[in-house]
Amino acid sequence: MNAKEKALNWLHQPIDEDFKQGIQALLAGPENELAEAFYKDLEFGTGGLRGIMGVGSNRMNKYTVGMATQGLANYLLKSFAGQAVKVAIAYDCRNNSAYFAEITAAVFSANGIQVYLFEELRPTPELSFTIRHLGCQSGVVLTASHNPKEYNGYKAYWDDGAQVTAPHDALIIEEVKAITSLTEVKFEPNSGLIKMIGKDMDEAYLQAVTANTLDKSAIEAEKELNIVYSSIHGTGIKMVPHALQKVGFTNVHIVEAQAEPNGDFPTVVYPNPEEAEALTLALEMANATQADVLLATDPDADRVGIAARGASGKFELINGNQMISLLAHYTLGKRKAKGNLHPETQYMVKTIVSTNLFDTICENYHMPCYNTLTGFKYIATTIRQLEGPHQFIGGGEESYGYMPSAITRDKDAVATCVLIAEMAADAKAQGKTLWDVLNDMYLTYGFWYDSMTSITRKGMQGAEEIAAKMKELRENPPHQLAGEKVVEIKDYLTGKAIKTDTGKELELDFPASNVLQFITEQGSKISARPSGTEPKIKFYFSLTQKVHHADEIPAARELLKEKVGIIMNNLNVTSW
Repeated sequence: MNAKEKALNWLHQPIDEDFKQGIQALLAGPENELAEAFYKDLEFGTGGLRGIMGVGSNRMNKYTVGMATQGLANYLLKSFAGQAVKVAIAYDCRNNSAYFAEITAAVFSANGIQVYLFEELRPTPELSFTIRHLGCQSGVVLTASHNPKEYNGYKAYWDDGAQVTAPHDALIIEEVKAITSLTEVKFEPNSGLIKMIGKDMDEAYLQAVTANTLDKSAIEAEKELNIVYSSIHGTGIKMVPHALQKVGFTNVHIVEAQAEPNGDFPTVVYPNPEEAEALTLALEMANATQADVLLATDPDADRVGIAARGASGKFELINGNQMISLLAHYTLGKRKAKGNLHPETQYMVKTIVSTNLFDTICENYHMPCYNTLTGFKYIATTIRQLEGPHQFIGGGEESYGYMPSAITRDKDAVATCVLIAEMAADAKAQGKTLWDVLNDMYLTYGFWYDSMTSITRKGMQGAEEIAAKMKELRENPPHQLAGEKVVEIKDYLTGKAIKTDTGKELELDFPASNVLQFITEQGSKISARPSGTEPKIKFYFSLTQKVHHADEIPAARELLKEKVGIIMNNLNVTSW
């Protein structure tokens, strides 16, 4: 069916009157708006749903959420036949998140499934913890992470507290696609199967988070560390200040203008701690109060942005690659100093598009470092595979995501804020800032310039343009990038790595994923992939150069930054 036919078909479904009026308004309005709302069904992908809220089959609304939940419920009842199935549900600050959570709870309960629903908004990592703590078979969080305010989403989790992965992801998708009519969705709740949860779970989660400090003496010595924290109108305000206080920090300044949860995100353009603009108010407070460290979490508090005082005396942002490298360096160094470093049984994990500085640090400590596809569900898969004789001691990805321990199985900004504050306290006790520590690392491991550029292409046409660009890069790969010869091309969609000199093909031991990587003779790594959650194509750059003195770092940074611009030109994406 075309968009108009689909819209007319929906009018004959059992939908509310206001939804019918919305469809009729689309039918009477511009064709492109009708097409965007109905040209396809909002896809239940490997992580769940994410899309613009509104009327239409390609929008987040009561009915698309209901169909997704019915499909997931059907799969759970088949997978755990004969068992009392339990699910946990959380939601963030976004407009309609609480409403969608209620719809989700209603459908699960109507299918005879026990539901544990948070009484108020909570961070995503707390949901991951809750699933394991209560012995649930699944969980759902209603969030669109750091997407613009028009978006919402639905992330599905399995019994290990991780987002669903193979084979469950594909099988759940099949069940969701099998729901072809709203008459198949059970919307009437069984209130006897819905239990509200809150403070008791908060305390259990905080206890687990704060039990993982590496050096309590560092916190005690610098308990008055001057911390500025912003929740950017999100869920972090529920947990982060309490976690910092619980481990012993006494001087936490909250950016009050961003403390109130608000799905309109009135003080920022995008609620994304990767963007400097989102941290404007926090940076102003940090500079004004002579703070030691700045922390800012995204709406569902699974990512954390960080800044510290630089050589200029002003606060400067530390990017996600630098952050995960600092955390790996601190974790391994502190564990070694405390006699708790055991490479024979411990390991760390990062994603393939993240900085190779992380791998280099692990090599220095002889610590196994596993690489996974982008997404913490793959890091969680590694933990599940190694659980028992092996201990996960940290892992992350370049987009400000980190997991200090296995108490959660998704990126955890609450636990990461605690670890960053501890690390900053340890540095301050030595008379250093986090930038000083980072520069020390560069002298040891080489200077690394890591950056990411994303290009947005919205809607149906945008999706086609992104697909065409990936096709072009596959069919006409570059032979050189910024004057560096490309010696290896890794295509994670075909599962092949090709050595360009010999044409020899190697197998990549990863699930199929739409990612391309170009490795140069000098060790540079350039990656390209469409985002799985946003209408973007992303390019990742990891370039390195040896430095022998701190004075050489600024020049190295400028040189490699210039190389990134040249590489963008080589890939024909600068003006694309």
